Amino acid sequence: MTKTEPSVRILLADDHTIFRAGLSALLSSQSGFEIVGEASDGEEALKLVEKLKPDILLLDLAMPKKSGMEVLEALSESGNGVRTIVLSAEAEGKDVSRAFELGVRGLVLKDSAATTLFKSVHTVMAGQYWVGRKAVSTLIQTLKQYGESVKNDKPKNYGLTPREMEIIRAVVSGYPNKEIAQKFKISEQTVKHHVTNIFDKLGVYNRLELTLFAFHHGIVKE
Repeated sequence: MTKTEPSVRILLADDHTIFRAGLSALLSSQSGFEIVGEASDGEEALKLVEKLKPDILLLDLAMPKKSGMEVLEALSESGNGVRTIVLSAEAEGKDVSRAFELGVRGLVLKDSAATTLFKSVHTVMAGQYWVGRKAVSTLIQTLKQYGESVKNDKPKNYGLTPREMEIIRAVVSGYPNKEIAQKFKISEQTVKHHVTNIFDKLGVYNRLELTLFAFHHGIVKE
């Protein structure tokens, strides 16, 4: 006898009642999904996330009282473990970059097919990212695409040295420490030292956050 997998507990946050009701009915019709709550504004969404502890938050960015972006900022500061998928009518480059920087795990366009939404939830629960209509194991190429709209004629240097800038570009390109060391003919330990210094200067904690920061702030524009 096989053990039944627990349902994915989902919280819906959208201010359009009819859209939210349709979304709830759609998701509830699928085996393995459970709608645990619904929020009609950003403040209510934050309260319900804290109270219900959902696995997934489906979040509209355009909401009253607190916008979706303000909700993301609050969740980022609180360290809440909910995995957020943004629902959006369109994907604006700056908003996409900022949303992922704040910890969003997926972005689904509202005109997507129902199967796309189902796949996005399963993909995010599996630890990957979902952007638009596809799963991505890395955000690098996606952020290059969306990051083109982030323009900054005079990007800040953040106290980074020329070598640290080279290291950042290599990290963003997906090189592991060993290959970065070979590329610049330095030791792997030196690379680790540079990466630690970069994290400290930019206030990031891992390579993904560094990639997001670099694109969002115009440090990398490739």
